[in-house]
Amino acid sequence: MGGVGRVGRTPLAGGGVRYELVTRERRRVAVVARPDGSRTLSVYRGDDCDDTAVSLELDADEAAAVVDALLPSHHSPSLLSTAELGLVAERIEVPSASPWDGRVLGDTRMRTETGVSVVAVLRRAEAIPSPGPGFRLAGGDTLIVIGTREGVGVAAGILGRTGP
Repeated sequence: MGGVGRVGRTPLAGGGVRYELVTRERRRVAVVARPDGSRTLSVYRGDDCDDTAVSLELDADEAAAVVDALLPSHHSPSLLSTAELGLVAERIEVPSASPWDGRVLGDTRMRTETGVSVVAVLRRAEAIPSPGPGFRLAGGDTLIVIGTREGVGVAAGILGRTGP
C-alpha cells in the first residue's frame, strides 16, 4: 500500500473493486464496492488486513447515504444531494474488447432503456463532459452516469453485453 492518504484500487474477480487507503492517523481502511451498489467498509487495527477493528455491510441505499454524508453537498446549498433524490452517480467501464468500441453512444439506447444519463466520459487522462448521442465510445472508456440504482444496474448490463 502506498503512503499516507494514497488510495489503492484493485479490481475483483466477479466484478467490483476494492479501495484501500491509509489515513492521516495511519489507520488502514478498505471499501469493497460491488456492482449492485452494496459496500463493505472495513477499518483495521494495524497493517494486518486480517485484524479487523470494524466491518460494516451496507446495502446500496445505505452506502449512498454514507457517501452523500461525506460529500460537500451538505455544506453547499447549490450542490444536489443525490441520495435524497433517490439517484446514484456511478462509474461504468466500457470493456477494452467491447462490441461498443467505435460505436456511438446513441446506439446503446442506454438513456431510452434505463433513464440513466451519461454526464461525462473519462478517456485516458481526459474528461469529456456531457457527451451527446453521436459521441464515439472506445474500449477502456469510463462513463460517469446518474440515475436510479436499478437504471444504473441495467446500464452497466448494456455496456457489458457481448453484442449490441
